[in-house]
Amino acid sequence: MTLLQRYTAASEPRHRAERPPGRRKARWLAASTTVALAASLLGLTAPAANAVGETVVTLTFDDANVDQVVAADKLNAVGLKGTFFLPSGYMNQTNYMTTAQALALQSAGHEIGGHSVTHADLAAVGAEELARQVCNDRATLMGYGLNVENFAYPFASASDAAKAEVAACGYNSARGLGDIRSKVVGSETFPFAETMPPGDLYYTGAPDQLDNTWTLADMQSLVTQAQANGGGWVQLTFHHIGDGKVIGSNVADPLTVSTDTFNQFADWLAGLKNSNAIQVKTVKEVIGGTLKPAPAVVPPPVAQTAGNLIKNPSLETPGLAGSLVPRCWQAGGYGNNTRTFSNVTPGHGGTATAAQQMVMSAYTDGDGKLLPTLDTGECAPSATPGHTYLAKAWYKSTGGNTQFNLHYRTASGTWTYWTDSIQYLPTNNVWTQLTFTTPPVPAGATAISFGLNMIGIGTLVTDDYELYDTVGIKTFSDVATSNQFFNEISWLSNNLITQGYADGTFRPLASINRDAMAAFLYRLAGSPAVPANAPTFTDVAPGNQFYNEIRWLAAQGITTGYTDGTYRPLDPVNRDAMAAFLYRYNGKPAVPTTAPTFPDVSTGNQFYNEIRWLAATGITTGYPDGTFRPVQPISRDAMAAFVYRYNLNFPKGM
Repeated sequence: MTLLQRYTAASEPRHRAERPPGRRKARWLAASTTVALAASLLGLTAPAANAVGETVVTLTFDDANVDQVVAADKLNAVGLKGTFFLPSGYMNQTNYMTTAQALALQSAGHEIGGHSVTHADLAAVGAEELARQVCNDRATLMGYGLNVENFAYPFASASDAAKAEVAACGYNSARGLGDIRSKVVGSETFPFAETMPPGDLYYTGAPDQLDNTWTLADMQSLVTQAQANGGGWVQLTFHHIGDGKVIGSNVADPLTVSTDTFNQFADWLAGLKNSNAIQVKTVKEVIGGTLKPAPAVVPPPVAQTAGNLIKNPSLETPGLAGSLVPRCWQAGGYGNNTRTFSNVTPGHGGTATAAQQMVMSAYTDGDGKLLPTLDTGECAPSATPGHTYLAKAWYKSTGGNTQFNLHYRTASGTWTYWTDSIQYLPTNNVWTQLTFTTPPVPAGATAISFGLNMIGIGTLVTDDYELYDTVGIKTFSDVATSNQFFNEISWLSNNLITQGYADGTFRPLASINRDAMAAFLYRLAGSPAVPANAPTFTDVAPGNQFYNEIRWLAAQGITTGYTDGTYRPLDPVNRDAMAAFLYRYNGKPAVPTTAPTFPDVSTGNQFYNEIRWLAATGITTGYPDGTFRPVQPISRDAMAAFVYRYNLNFPKGM
């Protein structure tokens, strides 16, 4: 487990994903009776024999940091063995262990455990991503020739679903953090040690991780307090041993224990062991059990190649398990700086929308950013090697500069820094849209992720992200970049809501017909399944190109057609009917009493409230002369603007 997840980069030495904002390390996860009992009754593990009252110490090392190899050499020299929890997606990268180094540790008698593919927050992912993170990590490590039997939760973040998945993937136990008494404030009432056997094999207790604030005496007290209070199992968790600096960075990682302190502790521990005052064992030696076959590899989801590739692009869907970062997004950065993330309203669109704010309150170097989750497929946008991608995002900022920051994932699950855009100046809190076309995606890449970062002290607010494969971007011969609705029409096309005409035109000034309007709203909704009992209309035959779209519109109550049973698909849509369609599409919300009025829309107009609602949301402002012109047919470019503004006000989450 690590407080900060690292990613190695050429020009960006360390990308780090924060511990999930808004969530504390679990100090008392409730035992999963189902998982624990199943493990016992089905013989999934055979707990090793440990004497009553005995104190057993286990030295665990998280994240495959290469400086742990030197620590292992010290352990070898004093006759101690440790357990190394390796995220397979980190291995064989700069600053991390190679496969050969991990095999050498195993050959020397140390234990190798699993730690997920990308060091994921397992309580905040869906079922398929959970299975890939846990099972594929073990499958990959075992494919290297490593005997992997036990697991440690990244961020000490678990759930009943995570514990069940760990068991299903063939692990015999899983370690948490932060629920055994230590020097950390708030742990004063916690147990002095974990029981043997543990009460919950799939969330075994351990003190907080060790960092650069821990003295030798602090570390020794974890052992002596257990000895003085009935014994038990004490798992110590290390990340870096040495000065905490890695290739490409002069910033020391706070999760570091100095070489001198570690060596003194190892010598002291070996002395206790040699005098039979304590036992020092690996996790496997404490838990027991057998090595189960490697699990089947869980395949990635089908790659999305068209439309906006960003999941939860407007940041509306909240994160799982209480995270303050939106679903499918993570907070990250690198270097020596202090940053905090929070959800803020309003966002770039309507007054009820959300955006994400990052405040950089102290800065020496590096950056901070929000970016799509660097995972194995649930959230990260799919990518095709050799293709270029158009990235867009809205931001407003004060203080430091901003730039696009990009990473890519390989087939093995490894995330690597890719490139940056130029830097953009602060906007003085004025919303501004940025666009950036990436270089060709590197060979072997399967996904990409990008975010807007901040370099320096200041505040950055971001919203409404877009990412498109440029191969699929369509332009229309009759819509110039100077067209007042160029961006709105492009958005409609890029998001697969319109395809234009076969001759490559959009015909922006043509009136939109009722059948095409049904198609636009249907696609805006994500092209959902059409109920089998959806209404039909006498003038819309099954052969109509928009037959299902019109039936879906009727099934949702967005249209009732005409009293004679017709829909009149080729009739133009007037502006008042457009207001009604969008109002019903939104679920017929209450109309604010302060909603604007128009002189040409009287209270007797059948769509009076619908038009006022449209104006209250800012989707329409009417004409400069103050009128709405309700019976005027709406042109296709104006329709694009209405739908685009609707999406800004009421963006879809996940």
